[in-house]
Amino acid sequence: MPRAHIELDTHAVIAPVNRRTFGSFVEHLGRCVYDGIYEPGHPTANADGFRLDVVELVKELGSTTVRYPGGNFVSGFRWEDSVGPRATRPVRRDLAWRSIETNEVGLDEFARWLKLTDSELMLAVNLGTRGILEALDLLEYANHPSGTALSDLRIANGTPEPHNVRMWCLGNEMDGHWQTGFMSADDYGKLAARTAQAMKTAQPDLELVVCGSSGSGMPHFGDWERTVLEHSYDFVDYVSCHAYYQEYDGDLGSFLASALDMDYFIDTVVATADHVGYKKRSSKKINLSFDEWNVWYLHKSDADGDNPDPAAAASSEWRRAPRLLEDVYTVADAVVVGNLLMTLLKHSDRVTSASLAQLVNVIAPIMTEPGGPAWRQTTFYPFSITSRLASGEVIRPVIDAPTYDTARHGRASVIDAVATVDEGRAAVFLVNRDQSEPAQITIDVRALGATRVAEATTLADADVYAQNTLSDQNRVVPRANTTATLADGVLTIELPPVSWTAIGLE
Repeated sequence: MPRAHIELDTHAVIAPVNRRTFGSFVEHLGRCVYDGIYEPGHPTANADGFRLDVVELVKELGSTTVRYPGGNFVSGFRWEDSVGPRATRPVRRDLAWRSIETNEVGLDEFARWLKLTDSELMLAVNLGTRGILEALDLLEYANHPSGTALSDLRIANGTPEPHNVRMWCLGNEMDGHWQTGFMSADDYGKLAARTAQAMKTAQPDLELVVCGSSGSGMPHFGDWERTVLEHSYDFVDYVSCHAYYQEYDGDLGSFLASALDMDYFIDTVVATADHVGYKKRSSKKINLSFDEWNVWYLHKSDADGDNPDPAAAASSEWRRAPRLLEDVYTVADAVVVGNLLMTLLKHSDRVTSASLAQLVNVIAPIMTEPGGPAWRQTTFYPFSITSRLASGEVIRPVIDAPTYDTARHGRASVIDAVATVDEGRAAVFLVNRDQSEPAQITIDVRALGATRVAEATTLADADVYAQNTLSDQNRVVPRANTTATLADGVLTIELPPVSWTAIGLE
Protein backbone atom coordinates (compact mmCIF):
# COMPACT_ATOMS: atom_id res chain seq x y z
CA MET A 1 0.00 0.00 0.00
CA PRO A 2 1.45 3.41 -0.99
CA ARG A 3 2.06 5.70 1.99
CA ALA A 4 2.23 9.49 2.08
CA HIS A 5 2.75 12.11 4.74
CA ILE A 6 1.43 15.68 4.59
CA GLU A 7 2.49 18.61 6.76
CA LEU A 8 0.13 21.55 7.25
CA ASP A 9 1.40 24.84 8.67
CA THR A 10 -0.81 27.88 9.18
CA HIS A 11 2.18 30.08 8.32
CA ALA A 12 2.18 28.64 4.77
CA VAL A 13 -0.76 30.80 3.69
CA ILE A 14 -1.22 31.25 -0.06
CA ALA A 15 -4.15 33.68 -0.02
CA PRO A 16 -7.72 33.97 1.24
CA VAL A 17 -10.31 31.67 -0.32
CA ASN A 18 -12.07 33.76 -2.96
CA ARG A 19 -15.72 32.83 -3.39
CA ARG A 20 -15.50 33.69 -7.08
CA THR A 21 -13.32 30.58 -7.47
CA PHE A 22 -16.59 28.64 -7.39
CA GLY A 23 -18.11 30.32 -10.41
CA SER A 24 -19.84 28.65 -13.33
CA PHE A 25 -20.84 29.42 -16.91
CA VAL A 26 -24.14 29.57 -18.80
CA GLU A 27 -23.97 29.94 -22.57
CA HIS A 28 -26.73 29.93 -25.15
CA LEU A 29 -25.43 26.58 -26.40
CA GLY A 30 -27.35 23.36 -26.89
CA ARG A 31 -29.72 22.71 -23.95
CA CYS A 32 -27.92 24.78 -21.34
CA VAL A 33 -30.55 27.54 -21.35
CA TYR A 34 -33.51 26.10 -23.26
CA ASP A 35 -34.65 22.77 -21.75
CA GLY A 36 -31.95 23.31 -19.10
CA ILE A 37 -32.50 26.21 -16.75
CA TYR A 38 -35.57 27.33 -18.75
CA GLU A 39 -38.55 25.11 -19.58
CA PRO A 40 -41.90 26.91 -19.23
CA GLY A 41 -44.02 23.75 -19.44
CA HIS A 42 -42.12 21.86 -16.75
CA PRO A 43 -44.03 21.02 -13.53
CA THR A 44 -41.48 22.95 -11.45
CA ALA A 45 -41.32 26.05 -13.70
CA ASN A 46 -41.99 29.47 -12.17
CA ALA A 47 -43.71 32.43 -13.86
CA ASP A 48 -40.52 33.24 -15.81
CA GLY A 49 -40.32 29.65 -17.10
CA PHE A 50 -37.31 28.68 -14.99
CA ARG A 51 -37.11 25.16 -13.57
CA LEU A 52 -37.01 25.42 -9.78
CA ASP A 53 -35.66 21.88 -9.43
CA VAL A 54 -32.59 23.08 -11.34
CA VAL A 55 -32.41 26.20 -9.16
CA GLU A 56 -32.21 24.02 -6.05
CA LEU A 57 -29.41 21.92 -7.56
CA VAL A 58 -27.46 25.05 -8.54
CA LYS A 59 -27.75 26.31 -4.97
CA GLU A 60 -26.56 22.93 -3.68
CA LEU A 61 -23.67 23.03 -6.15
CA GLY A 62 -22.52 26.27 -4.49
CA SER A 63 -21.98 28.23 -7.68
CA THR A 64 -21.21 31.86 -6.85
CA THR A 65 -20.58 33.73 -10.12
CA VAL A 66 -22.06 32.88 -13.51
CA ARG A 67 -20.42 33.96 -16.76
CA TYR A 68 -23.04 34.79 -19.43
CA PRO A 69 -24.10 34.63 -22.32
CA GLY A 70 -20.93 33.09 -23.82
CA GLY A 71 -18.64 31.70 -24.89
CA ASN A 72 -18.48 31.50 -28.67
CA PHE A 73 -22.13 32.54 -28.78
CA VAL A 74 -21.35 36.09 -27.65
CA SER A 75 -19.33 36.94 -30.77
CA GLY A 76 -22.49 37.07 -32.88
CA PHE A 77 -24.88 38.24 -30.17
CA ARG A 78 -26.91 41.45 -30.37
CA TRP A 79 -27.80 42.14 -26.77
CA GLU A 80 -30.75 44.36 -27.62
CA ASP A 81 -32.49 41.36 -29.24
CA SER A 82 -32.81 39.81 -25.77
CA VAL A 83 -34.68 42.58 -23.96
CA GLY A 84 -38.19 43.95 -24.19
CA PRO A 85 -41.46 42.05 -24.80
CA ARG A 86 -40.74 38.41 -25.61
CA ALA A 87 -43.34 38.35 -28.36
CA THR A 88 -41.46 40.94 -30.40
CA ARG A 89 -37.91 39.64 -29.93
CA PRO A 90 -36.28 38.58 -33.20
CA VAL A 91 -35.28 35.00 -33.92
CA ARG A 92 -31.65 34.82 -35.10
CA ARG A 93 -29.13 32.30 -36.39
CA ASP A 94 -26.26 31.54 -34.01
CA LEU A 95 -23.21 30.92 -36.17
CA ALA A 96 -21.08 29.63 -33.29
CA TRP A 97 -23.17 26.51 -32.68
CA ARG A 98 -25.25 26.54 -35.89
CA SER A 99 -28.46 26.85 -33.93
CA ILE A 100 -31.60 28.98 -33.86
CA GLU A 101 -31.69 31.55 -31.04
CA THR A 102 -35.22 32.65 -30.09
CA ASN A 103 -34.09 35.19 -27.47
CA GLU A 104 -36.80 33.99 -25.08
CA VAL A 105 -34.27 34.30 -22.26
CA GLY A 106 -32.33 37.54 -22.15
CA LEU A 107 -30.43 39.76 -19.76
CA ASP A 108 -33.35 40.80 -17.54
CA GLU A 109 -34.75 37.29 -17.18
CA PHE A 110 -31.34 35.79 -16.55
CA ALA A 111 -30.62 38.38 -13.87
CA ARG A 112 -33.85 37.33 -12.13
CA TRP A 113 -32.74 33.69 -12.36
CA LEU A 114 -29.42 34.61 -10.74
CA LYS A 115 -31.25 36.08 -7.76
CA LEU A 116 -32.99 32.72 -7.28
CA THR A 117 -29.60 31.01 -7.12
CA ASP A 118 -27.84 33.72 -5.04
CA SER A 119 -25.23 34.15 -7.79
CA GLU A 120 -23.34 37.12 -9.22
CA LEU A 121 -23.54 38.00 -12.93
CA MET A 122 -20.33 38.08 -14.98
CA LEU A 123 -21.32 39.58 -18.33
CA ALA A 124 -19.52 39.22 -21.66
CA VAL A 125 -19.61 41.84 -24.43
CA ASN A 126 -19.39 41.11 -28.15
CA LEU A 127 -16.04 42.21 -29.55
CA GLY A 128 -16.15 39.74 -32.43
CA THR A 129 -18.72 41.45 -34.65
CA ARG A 130 -19.36 44.58 -32.58
CA GLY A 131 -17.30 47.09 -30.65
CA ILE A 132 -16.98 50.00 -28.25
CA LEU A 133 -20.34 51.69 -28.76
CA GLU A 134 -22.35 48.48 -28.33
CA ALA A 135 -20.41 47.65 -25.16
CA LEU A 136 -21.15 51.10 -23.75
CA ASP A 137 -24.82 50.73 -24.66
CA LEU A 138 -25.05 47.41 -22.82
CA LEU A 139 -23.27 48.92 -19.82
CA GLU A 140 -25.73 51.81 -19.74
CA TYR A 141 -28.72 49.48 -20.00
CA ALA A 142 -27.42 47.14 -17.31
CA ASN A 143 -25.94 49.49 -14.73
CA HIS A 144 -27.11 53.10 -15.05
CA PRO A 145 -29.86 53.85 -12.49
CA SER A 146 -32.23 55.98 -14.60
CA GLY A 147 -32.61 59.16 -16.60
CA THR A 148 -30.93 58.05 -19.84
CA ALA A 149 -32.41 56.47 -22.92
CA LEU A 150 -31.16 52.94 -22.25
CA SER A 151 -31.58 52.92 -18.48
CA ASP A 152 -35.14 54.17 -18.92
CA LEU A 153 -35.68 51.43 -21.51
CA ARG A 154 -34.64 48.85 -18.89
CA ILE A 155 -37.13 50.36 -16.46
CA ALA A 156 -39.86 50.32 -19.11
CA ASN A 157 -39.02 46.65 -19.71
CA GLY A 158 -39.90 45.88 -16.10
CA THR A 159 -36.52 46.09 -14.32
CA PRO A 160 -36.53 49.30 -12.26
CA GLU A 161 -33.27 48.60 -10.40
CA PRO A 162 -29.94 48.41 -12.25
CA HIS A 163 -28.24 45.02 -12.52
CA ASN A 164 -24.98 46.45 -11.10
CA VAL A 165 -22.73 44.07 -13.04
CA ARG A 166 -19.15 44.43 -11.84
CA MET A 167 -17.23 41.79 -13.84
CA TRP A 168 -17.19 42.09 -17.63
CA CYS A 169 -15.47 39.91 -20.24
CA LEU A 170 -14.09 41.78 -23.25
CA GLY A 171 -15.11 39.21 -25.85
CA ASN A 172 -14.33 35.50 -25.89
CA GLU A 173 -11.44 33.44 -27.30
CA MET A 174 -10.65 36.06 -29.90
CA ASP A 175 -7.54 34.12 -31.00
CA GLY A 176 -9.53 31.09 -32.18
CA HIS A 177 -10.24 30.66 -35.90
CA TRP A 178 -13.62 29.17 -34.89
CA GLN A 179 -14.58 32.51 -33.31
CA THR A 180 -16.84 34.78 -35.35
CA GLY A 181 -14.70 37.86 -35.94
CA PHE A 182 -11.43 36.33 -34.67
CA MET A 183 -8.41 38.60 -34.97
CA SER A 184 -4.70 38.94 -34.33
CA ALA A 185 -3.31 39.68 -30.88
CA ASP A 186 -2.33 43.16 -32.00
CA ASP A 187 -5.77 43.99 -33.39
CA TYR A 188 -7.62 42.51 -30.43
CA GLY A 189 -5.33 44.12 -27.86
CA LYS A 190 -5.97 47.57 -29.35
CA LEU A 191 -9.74 47.04 -29.49
CA ALA A 192 -9.86 45.63 -25.96
CA ALA A 193 -7.81 48.56 -24.63
CA ARG A 194 -10.08 51.15 -26.25
CA THR A 195 -13.21 49.34 -25.08
CA ALA A 196 -11.89 48.98 -21.54
CA GLN A 197 -10.88 52.63 -21.37
CA ALA A 198 -14.32 53.73 -22.52
CA MET A 199 -16.18 51.41 -20.12
CA LYS A 200 -14.11 52.57 -17.15
CA THR A 201 -14.70 56.18 -18.14
CA ALA A 202 -18.40 55.43 -17.82
CA GLN A 203 -17.98 53.42 -14.60
CA PRO A 204 -14.52 53.36 -12.98
CA ASP A 205 -15.20 50.52 -10.52
CA LEU A 206 -15.73 47.86 -13.19
CA GLU A 207 -13.55 44.72 -13.19
CA LEU A 208 -12.61 43.89 -16.78
CA VAL A 209 -11.33 40.59 -18.18
CA VAL A 210 -9.23 40.62 -21.36
CA CYS A 211 -9.04 37.48 -23.50
CA GLY A 212 -5.99 35.29 -23.10
CA SER A 213 -5.19 32.37 -25.39
CA SER A 214 -8.06 29.93 -25.81
CA GLY A 215 -5.78 27.12 -24.65
CA SER A 216 -2.18 26.40 -23.66
CA GLY A 217 -1.82 24.26 -26.79
CA MET A 218 -2.34 27.22 -29.13
CA PRO A 219 0.86 27.95 -31.09
CA HIS A 220 0.85 31.58 -29.94
CA PHE A 221 0.25 30.80 -26.23
CA GLY A 222 2.21 33.25 -24.11
CA ASP A 223 3.00 35.56 -26.99
CA TRP A 224 -0.72 36.33 -27.40
CA GLU A 225 -1.01 37.28 -23.71
CA ARG A 226 2.10 39.47 -23.93
CA THR A 227 0.91 41.38 -26.99
CA VAL A 228 -2.65 41.85 -25.73
CA LEU A 229 -1.51 43.03 -22.29
CA GLU A 230 1.06 45.43 -23.73
CA HIS A 231 -1.92 47.28 -25.22
CA SER A 232 -4.50 46.83 -22.45
CA TYR A 233 -2.54 46.44 -19.18
CA ASP A 234 -3.44 49.87 -17.82
CA PHE A 235 -7.18 49.41 -18.38
CA VAL A 236 -7.98 45.80 -17.42
CA ASP A 237 -7.91 43.77 -14.22
CA TYR A 238 -7.88 40.14 -15.37
CA VAL A 239 -6.61 37.99 -18.21
CA SER A 240 -8.69 34.92 -19.02
CA CYS A 241 -7.55 31.29 -19.09
CA HIS A 242 -9.45 28.40 -20.71
CA ALA A 243 -8.51 24.72 -20.33
CA TYR A 244 -10.30 21.43 -20.95
CA TYR A 245 -9.01 17.94 -20.21
CA GLN A 246 -9.88 14.39 -21.22
CA GLU A 247 -8.46 10.90 -21.26
CA TYR A 248 -6.63 10.05 -24.49
CA ASP A 249 -6.25 6.50 -25.82
CA GLY A 250 -6.78 4.83 -22.47
CA ASP A 251 -3.96 6.80 -20.80
CA LEU A 252 -5.68 7.12 -17.43
CA GLY A 253 -2.42 7.91 -15.62
CA SER A 254 -1.84 11.08 -17.63
CA PHE A 255 -5.48 12.08 -17.34
CA LEU A 256 -5.42 11.80 -13.55
CA ALA A 257 -2.39 14.14 -13.54
CA SER A 258 -4.13 16.85 -15.62
CA ALA A 259 -3.71 19.32 -12.77
CA LEU A 260 0.00 19.51 -13.62
CA ASP A 261 -0.90 21.06 -16.96
CA MET A 262 -3.17 23.56 -15.22
CA ASP A 263 -0.24 24.45 -12.94
CA TYR A 264 1.93 25.08 -16.00
CA PHE A 265 -0.82 27.14 -17.64
CA ILE A 266 -1.26 29.39 -14.61
CA ASP A 267 2.45 29.85 -13.95
CA THR A 268 3.08 30.78 -17.59
CA VAL A 269 0.31 33.36 -17.75
CA VAL A 270 1.31 34.88 -14.39
CA ALA A 271 4.93 35.17 -15.55
CA THR A 272 3.86 36.75 -18.85
CA ALA A 273 1.55 39.25 -17.17
CA ASP A 274 4.19 40.21 -14.63
CA HIS A 275 6.78 40.59 -17.41
CA VAL A 276 4.52 43.16 -19.10
CA GLY A 277 3.92 44.88 -15.76
CA TYR A 278 7.65 45.13 -15.08
CA LYS A 279 8.26 46.54 -18.56
CA LYS A 280 5.63 49.19 -17.87
CA ARG A 281 7.08 49.82 -14.38
CA SER A 282 3.59 49.33 -13.02
CA SER A 283 2.80 48.46 -9.43
CA LYS A 284 -0.47 46.90 -10.58
CA LYS A 285 -0.86 43.10 -10.75
CA ILE A 286 -3.07 41.47 -13.37
CA ASN A 287 -5.00 38.55 -11.89
CA LEU A 288 -6.28 35.49 -13.74
CA SER A 289 -9.89 34.66 -14.49
CA PHE A 290 -9.92 30.93 -15.27
CA ASP A 291 -13.38 31.39 -16.69
CA GLU A 292 -13.59 28.13 -18.64
CA TRP A 293 -12.32 24.86 -17.18
CA ASN A 294 -13.62 21.32 -17.08
CA VAL A 295 -13.30 17.81 -18.44
CA TRP A 296 -14.60 17.82 -22.03
CA TYR A 297 -14.40 14.93 -24.49
CA LEU A 298 -14.04 17.22 -27.48
CA HIS A 299 -11.42 15.06 -29.20
CA LYS A 300 -12.94 11.61 -29.08
CA SER A 301 -10.88 10.50 -32.07
CA ASP A 302 -7.96 12.92 -31.73
CA ALA A 303 -4.86 11.38 -30.18
CA ASP A 304 -3.27 14.79 -29.61
CA GLY A 305 -6.01 17.37 -29.12
CA ASP A 306 -3.73 20.26 -28.26
CA ASN A 307 -5.57 22.72 -30.52
CA PRO A 308 -9.30 22.43 -29.83
CA ASP A 309 -11.86 23.53 -32.40
CA PRO A 310 -15.22 23.83 -30.61
CA ALA A 311 -16.99 24.65 -33.87
CA ALA A 312 -16.42 21.04 -34.94
CA ALA A 313 -19.01 20.03 -32.35
CA ALA A 314 -21.71 22.40 -33.68
CA SER A 315 -25.08 21.20 -34.92
CA SER A 316 -25.40 20.12 -38.55
CA GLU A 317 -28.85 21.72 -38.79
CA TRP A 318 -30.37 25.04 -37.76
CA ARG A 319 -32.41 23.91 -34.73
CA ARG A 320 -33.49 25.42 -31.44
CA ALA A 321 -31.62 23.93 -28.47
CA PRO A 322 -30.13 20.83 -30.12
CA ARG A 323 -28.48 18.25 -27.88
CA LEU A 324 -24.83 19.30 -28.04
CA LEU A 325 -21.80 18.44 -25.87
CA GLU A 326 -23.81 16.38 -23.38
CA ASP A 327 -20.88 14.45 -21.96
CA VAL A 328 -21.78 11.84 -19.34
CA TYR A 329 -19.08 11.90 -16.68
CA THR A 330 -17.33 9.06 -14.89
CA VAL A 331 -15.75 8.58 -11.48
CA ALA A 332 -12.34 9.29 -13.04
CA ASP A 333 -13.69 12.52 -14.54
CA ALA A 334 -14.97 13.59 -11.13
CA VAL A 335 -11.59 12.88 -9.51
CA VAL A 336 -9.89 15.08 -12.13
CA VAL A 337 -12.46 17.88 -11.70
CA GLY A 338 -11.93 17.78 -7.94
CA ASN A 339 -8.16 17.92 -8.47
CA LEU A 340 -8.42 20.84 -10.90
CA LEU A 341 -10.48 22.77 -8.35
CA MET A 342 -7.82 22.01 -5.73
CA THR A 343 -5.24 23.46 -8.14
CA LEU A 344 -7.25 26.64 -8.57
CA LEU A 345 -7.33 27.00 -4.79
CA LYS A 346 -3.53 26.54 -4.67
CA HIS A 347 -3.23 29.56 -6.96
CA SER A 348 -5.68 31.77 -5.05
CA ASP A 349 -3.07 34.52 -4.86
CA ARG A 350 -3.50 35.16 -8.60
CA VAL A 351 -6.50 33.13 -9.79
CA THR A 352 -9.24 35.15 -8.12
CA SER A 353 -12.11 34.19 -10.42
CA ALA A 354 -12.98 30.89 -12.13
CA SER A 355 -15.93 29.40 -13.98
CA LEU A 356 -16.67 25.70 -14.36
CA ALA A 357 -17.90 25.35 -17.94
CA GLN A 358 -20.79 24.79 -18.11
CA LEU A 359 -23.64 24.58 -15.62
CA VAL A 360 -26.52 22.52 -17.06
CA ASN A 361 -26.61 19.78 -19.77
CA VAL A 362 -23.63 21.10 -21.77
CA ILE A 363 -20.44 19.47 -20.33
CA ALA A 364 -22.17 20.11 -17.03
CA PRO A 365 -22.49 18.86 -13.44
CA ILE A 366 -26.30 19.02 -13.72
CA MET A 367 -28.42 17.19 -16.30
CA THR A 368 -32.10 17.52 -17.12
CA GLU A 369 -34.70 15.73 -19.19
CA PRO A 370 -37.54 17.76 -20.82
CA GLY A 371 -40.64 17.33 -18.70
CA GLY A 372 -38.68 15.02 -16.41
CA PRO A 373 -36.08 15.00 -13.67
CA ALA A 374 -32.85 16.89 -13.03
CA TRP A 375 -29.92 14.98 -11.58
CA ARG A 376 -26.32 15.28 -10.43
CA GLN A 377 -23.43 14.07 -12.58
CA THR A 378 -20.37 12.57 -10.85
CA THR A 379 -18.54 15.91 -11.23
CA PHE A 380 -21.23 17.67 -9.20
CA TYR A 381 -19.98 16.28 -5.91
CA PRO A 382 -16.34 17.43 -5.63
CA PHE A 383 -17.39 20.94 -6.69
CA SER A 384 -20.32 21.20 -4.27
CA ILE A 385 -18.44 19.75 -1.30
CA THR A 386 -15.36 21.94 -1.89
CA SER A 387 -17.54 25.04 -2.25
CA ARG A 388 -19.23 24.22 1.05
CA LEU A 389 -16.11 23.35 3.08
CA ALA A 390 -13.41 25.71 1.74
CA SER A 391 -13.24 28.98 3.66
CA GLY A 392 -10.79 31.31 5.35
CA GLU A 393 -7.27 30.97 3.96
CA VAL A 394 -5.65 28.47 1.61
CA ILE A 395 -2.69 26.58 3.11
CA ARG A 396 0.07 25.14 0.93
CA PRO A 397 0.80 21.58 2.10
CA VAL A 398 4.17 19.84 2.10
CA ILE A 399 3.56 16.42 0.53
CA ASP A 400 5.91 13.45 0.83
CA ALA A 401 4.47 10.81 -1.51
CA PRO A 402 5.52 8.31 -4.19
CA THR A 403 5.58 9.48 -7.81
CA TYR A 404 4.88 7.87 -11.19
CA ASP A 405 5.67 8.63 -14.83
CA THR A 406 3.04 9.99 -17.21
CA ALA A 407 3.23 10.22 -20.99
CA ARG A 408 1.81 13.75 -21.15
CA HIS A 409 2.90 15.52 -17.96
CA GLY A 410 6.18 13.96 -16.82
CA ARG A 411 6.44 12.73 -13.23
CA ALA A 412 3.40 13.15 -11.03
CA SER A 413 2.82 12.64 -7.33
CA VAL A 414 0.50 9.75 -6.53
CA ILE A 415 -1.11 11.96 -3.87
CA ASP A 416 -2.15 15.59 -4.20
CA ALA A 417 -3.63 17.79 -1.48
CA VAL A 418 -4.60 21.30 -0.43
CA ALA A 419 -6.08 22.68 2.78
CA THR A 420 -8.04 25.67 4.00
CA VAL A 421 -8.29 27.01 7.54
CA ASP A 422 -10.82 29.34 9.09
CA GLU A 423 -11.83 30.31 12.60
CA GLY A 424 -12.98 27.16 14.32
CA ARG A 425 -12.73 24.89 11.28
CA ALA A 426 -10.46 23.61 8.56
CA ALA A 427 -10.70 21.39 5.49
CA VAL A 428 -8.32 19.08 3.66
CA PHE A 429 -8.87 17.95 0.07
CA LEU A 430 -7.01 14.94 -1.36
CA VAL A 431 -6.73 12.78 -4.46
CA ASN A 432 -5.20 9.35 -4.89
CA ARG A 433 -4.05 8.89 -8.49
CA ASP A 434 -2.96 5.30 -8.03
CA GLN A 435 -5.07 3.12 -10.34
CA SER A 436 -4.96 -0.09 -8.33
CA GLU A 437 -3.86 0.47 -4.74
CA PRO A 438 -5.37 2.33 -1.79
CA ALA A 439 -3.05 4.79 -0.05
CA GLN A 440 -2.40 5.25 3.64
CA ILE A 441 -2.11 8.96 4.45
CA THR A 442 -0.93 10.68 7.61
CA ILE A 443 -1.50 14.43 7.97
CA ASP A 444 0.06 16.55 10.68
CA VAL A 445 -2.71 18.99 11.64
CA ARG A 446 -1.32 20.18 14.97
CA ALA A 447 -0.75 23.69 13.61
CA LEU A 448 -4.43 23.92 12.66
CA GLY A 449 -5.55 23.27 16.23
CA ALA A 450 -7.90 20.55 14.99
CA THR A 451 -9.47 18.36 17.67
CA ARG A 452 -12.23 16.52 15.80
CA VAL A 453 -13.04 15.09 12.38
CA ALA A 454 -16.42 16.61 11.58
CA GLU A 455 -16.77 14.74 8.28
CA ALA A 456 -14.74 12.67 5.86
CA THR A 457 -16.21 11.99 2.43
CA THR A 458 -14.74 10.05 -0.50
CA LEU A 459 -15.83 9.73 -4.10
CA ALA A 460 -14.62 6.43 -5.58
CA ASP A 461 -15.92 3.25 -7.17
CA ALA A 462 -14.61 -0.18 -8.12
CA ASP A 463 -15.47 0.84 -11.69
CA VAL A 464 -13.64 4.11 -12.39
CA TYR A 465 -15.84 4.57 -15.48
CA ALA A 466 -19.14 4.30 -13.59
CA GLN A 467 -21.61 7.10 -14.44
CA ASN A 468 -24.86 8.67 -13.29
CA THR A 469 -27.50 8.50 -16.02
CA LEU A 470 -31.20 9.18 -16.51
CA SER A 471 -31.96 5.54 -15.73
CA ASP A 472 -29.53 5.30 -12.80
CA GLN A 473 -29.13 8.81 -11.36
CA ASN A 474 -27.41 7.77 -8.11
CA ARG A 475 -25.05 5.09 -9.37
CA VAL A 476 -22.12 7.18 -8.09
CA VAL A 477 -22.40 9.17 -4.87
CA PRO A 478 -19.84 10.29 -2.28
CA ARG A 479 -19.71 8.14 0.84
CA ALA A 480 -18.43 8.59 4.39
CA ASN A 481 -14.81 7.52 4.78
CA THR A 482 -14.82 5.67 8.08
CA THR A 483 -11.05 5.17 8.11
CA ALA A 484 -10.39 8.79 9.15
CA THR A 485 -9.04 9.10 12.69
CA LEU A 486 -7.42 11.98 14.57
CA ALA A 487 -5.07 11.37 17.49
CA ASP A 488 -2.34 13.56 19.00
CA GLY A 489 -2.59 16.05 16.15
CA VAL A 490 -2.12 13.47 13.40
CA LEU A 491 -4.93 12.63 11.01
CA THR A 492 -4.80 9.17 9.43
CA ILE A 493 -6.97 8.14 6.50
CA GLU A 494 -7.03 5.50 3.77
CA LEU A 495 -7.78 6.68 0.24
CA PRO A 496 -9.17 4.20 -2.32
CA PRO A 497 -7.52 4.06 -5.75
CA VAL A 498 -8.63 6.77 -8.21
CA SER A 499 -10.45 8.76 -5.54
CA TRP A 500 -11.20 12.28 -4.36
CA THR A 501 -11.66 12.98 -0.64
CA ALA A 502 -12.71 15.92 1.52
CA ILE A 503 -12.17 16.12 5.27
CA GLY A 504 -13.83 18.71 7.49
CA LEU A 505 -12.09 19.44 10.79
CA GLU A 506 -13.12 21.36 13.88
